[in-house]
Amino acid sequence: MRDAEHMTGAERRVEAGAGAAFLLAAAAVAVLFPTQPVADWWQLAIAVGMMALAAHVRFAIPSGYTVPIMLVSVPVLFLVPPGLFPAVTAAALVVGGLPDVLRGRAAADRMLLALPNAWYSVGPAVVFGLAGPMSSHAPDVPVLLLALVAQIACDLAASAIRETFLGGPSLREQIRESDWVYLVDVALAPVGFALAVAAEHRAWTLMLIAPLLLLLHAFAAERRQRLEQLVELSNAYRGTAMVLGDVIESDDEYTGEHCKSVVALALAVADSLGLDAAQRRRVEFGALLHDVGKVAIPKEIINKRGPLDAAEWEIIKTHTTEGQRMLDTVGGIMSDVGRIVRAHHERWDGTGYPDGLAADAIPVESRIVAACDTWHAMTSSRSYREAMAFHVALAELRSVSGSQLDPVVVSVLARLVTEEHDAARAVRGPRRVEAPAEAVAEAAATSVDPPAGEPAG
Repeated sequence: MRDAEHMTGAERRVEAGAGAAFLLAAAAVAVLFPTQPVADWWQLAIAVGMMALAAHVRFAIPSGYTVPIMLVSVPVLFLVPPGLFPAVTAAALVVGGLPDVLRGRAAADRMLLALPNAWYSVGPAVVFGLAGPMSSHAPDVPVLLLALVAQIACDLAASAIRETFLGGPSLREQIRESDWVYLVDVALAPVGFALAVAAEHRAWTLMLIAPLLLLLHAFAAERRQRLEQLVELSNAYRGTAMVLGDVIESDDEYTGEHCKSVVALALAVADSLGLDAAQRRRVEFGALLHDVGKVAIPKEIINKRGPLDAAEWEIIKTHTTEGQRMLDTVGGIMSDVGRIVRAHHERWDGTGYPDGLAADAIPVESRIVAACDTWHAMTSSRSYREAMAFHVALAELRSVSGSQLDPVVVSVLARLVTEEHDAARAVRGPRRVEAPAEAVAEAAATSVDPPAGEPAG
């Protein structure tokens, strides 16, 4: 876990600065808004204790974790004067973080995060302070909604400023990554208000939420354990894929290097097309293992210099189904990857193999792998031919867009390789034209599919 790692020097400086700014803001809130009547010490202790317990309940989400602190912070906002709310929140976050530090689950310098993470409390405190005394039994709904908006705004602003100094994601990316956090806050706010009604005049009733928080803590721990197991399983699948990749390379060095080169290009195309995480993973494994079935093909056919006869070509074509069979044996997500491997020689016009799929019936992952496989096969040298020049290969690639290859994938791939080519030319300086116009025209008139006897990647 990241919590167990010490912060970098830059992180410590930024978080210390954010914490100092919070202390100034909390002091300003305390001065601006009267704290009379001051809550009894035992009420403050209950507020700190319950908020600390809530802060210790961490549910894992895609962008990190979220805590059900709204269950407690809403009633505490009614229980203590607005001027004290930021201070109580900061104290609770400090107390809530101590157990992990004492048990060695979190680095001690992570305690610096308690004050910056309390920034969310400033917004509601200011709204309640400006609104004046309010009872949960006669709430001003617009004020409550404004307090919720102010809380999210303060938290997001504080996070954005900190990430800016640390060179982190943009504000838009942070909003996208934090959507779960704010959805949980909004969902729990009404429940927190119901608890505020019960606890406003009987502060001790706030402690009744402790069993629920402990139960949520158990659920959160189980969820974290399951996610860790999923990560381990994913790593195991990735390790299996890498081992199979090594098997391919040991069996045929060119095929192994070819597969690894296709991976980076295929992932770049997948990212440009906006594929989700599961699709991206299938693209990665599919690109790495698209030729795994070739280990079952006799080497004398794979390495044959002359043309293949019809029978040999039919054997070559079985590498797609052999690859699927091998990956089905592994099972799990590798079975999904097997379907990608099976279809990576299908054609957009339906004349490919082994199933004659066409257009969108071909998995998008297979379409990506097919285009990147084709590009790398054209631009890399083999024992029986030299690599095509860049512009010749690009013309060839575009010539089969809409017939052999998905036109959308080809468009994205052509843009990516052109950008990479132009950037490389800018670094090494201008060179002579790489191929005469007649060579480009001749290449455009041919098919990317291998002629008899020349297996593609």
